[in-house]
Amino acid sequence: MSEKPVLLCLGGVSFPDGDFAKLSEVSQVITLEPETTREQFLARLADPKDPLSKVKVITRTFSSVKNTGRFDKEIAEAMPDTLIAVCHNGAGYDQIDVEYFNKRHIQVSNTPNVVSAATADTHVFLLLSALRYFSYGVRELLKTGNSKIAANNTPFGNDPEGKTVGILGLGGIGNEIVKRLKPFGFARFIYHNRHRLDPSLENGCEYVSFDELVSQSDIISINIPLNEHTRHTINADVISKMKDNVIIVNTARGAVMDENALVEALESGKVRSAGLDVFEFEPNVTEALLQLPQVVCTPHLGTQCVETRQKMEELVYTNALEAVTNGKVKTIIPEIAHESWFTSL
Repeated sequence: MSEKPVLLCLGGVSFPDGDFAKLSEVSQVITLEPETTREQFLARLADPKDPLSKVKVITRTFSSVKNTGRFDKEIAEAMPDTLIAVCHNGAGYDQIDVEYFNKRHIQVSNTPNVVSAATADTHVFLLLSALRYFSYGVRELLKTGNSKIAANNTPFGNDPEGKTVGILGLGGIGNEIVKRLKPFGFARFIYHNRHRLDPSLENGCEYVSFDELVSQSDIISINIPLNEHTRHTINADVISKMKDNVIIVNTARGAVMDENALVEALESGKVRSAGLDVFEFEPNVTEALLQLPQVVCTPHLGTQCVETRQKMEELVYTNALEAVTNGKVKTIIPEIAHESWFTSL
């Protein structure tokens, strides 16, 4: 009787049911000790006596980076030839340097679509809060010794009417944001992707160039992934081309914006307010963003809800189960989806 293939589970789980039982039936499931370091992880991969030297599939969470570090070139090259797939828990997978795994014909999957609704809810909360200066008002209310409600201590916000919302990245999350914002009465929705979508997928939004989106939007909604091409897409030069008093909302990844440039623009008044669920230097947050009253921040809560996290974990383990049993993940990332080595599997 042959040994079961090895499946490594990196990072904790919140809902230990669902496909776990099936995975244990078809694979040898291994976890790392919480205090494991990157050096120890690499050493185990290289030890022919260690089960990790024969790992076939890896599942990983965002928080597992504390044990392994980035899944970079060094990690990719250290992986045994038995590894066929890395199943990431999250829509964003910027902790994985995909090109090196692609070179080794190792599949990388993520959890798109199931995160869209929860992230869009978070985005809309931040957008409306930034538009109406709600965070400013909450800070006033919580000031030590201020036991009286005084709305006149908070600057006037704005209504949605007449405002143009620029959607930078009209994908699954961007479309859910637009769907939620339409009832509020915004005048116009424009969007920019690398390529124009089929009109049936535009959700009533108008396709514009990046420069047009930047210069015409009253509110800029950021929904693009972080990679080598998108880092600091929003920088000082881009901000200078925006409308005065523009509002910026970001629930994508912090580093798609130059955070220092954003702080300077907020302090100068060029950017009127901002809603942020992600930060460039996570887990650290630029102190100025916490101090500026016109900024509403949440600590990366985009998918921090029971139903969505459960769906994400179920999809991770569906990907892992498919990889172990059939050799091919279900939700491959776009960078690999059209590679001949993958399509021929």
